[in-house]
Amino acid sequence: MKRRIDGVLERVKEPESGLSIAELGLVERLRYSEKHRKLVVFTNPINSPPGCCVIMAKLLQDTTGKRLTEEFKKEFPDLSIEFI
Repeated sequence: MKRRIDGVLERVKEPESGLSIAELGLVERLRYSEKHRKLVVFTNPINSPPGCCVIMAKLLQDTTGKRLTEEFKKEFPDLSIEFI
């Protein structure tokens, strides 16, 4: 399971930089609950960007989160994915 998770974190790229989630360190840790069939993704907090860039930063964060969720769903179709 660890190899598969690492693979997802390497495959998903942040659209602006083209770097992987693993390279950027956007995921702090993950927790798997077998009982609830859930993968909980703890993300690293991102410092607030300057006021002029908040909307763009939020869009990039949302896009990256969607891509990460899609890849986790492909890799683990029986699990629900939750971001914290």
